[in-house]
Amino acid sequence: MRNAALVLGLIGGALALVVGFFGYGYVEFIDWFGEVPQVAEQVENPDQYQAMAILSPILAIAGGAMARSRALVGGLLMLAGAGALYMAFGFGVFTVFPIALTALGGILAIAAGRPDEEVSHF
Repeated sequence: MRNAALVLGLIGGALALVVGFFGYGYVEFIDWFGEVPQVAEQVENPDQYQAMAILSPILAIAGGAMARSRALVGGLLMLAGAGALYMAFGFGVFTVFPIALTALGGILAIAAGRPDEEVSHF
């Protein structure tokens, strides 16, 4: 399960990186060129949108990379990354796979049966 969590976290984080790149770029584009009514309007909270566009892929990739050695921490990071992606961008056609893959990787990492050390992490 740890290997599956690692792969799901890295793939979900890479997809979240693409979503975050375009989300951050959209906010910058609207700031630079201005709004076009009913076509391209600024998001409600652009600072939060940009912060989550940067933070969510980092959390997902870092959690996936940690899934084999520190499953609990890696799983929590992946779940936080999926939550940040959902909070900023919602659940749509471009975010369904990054959110689903990252959240599933987080669940699998937390559910890994073998504890990280001699002391159980549950």
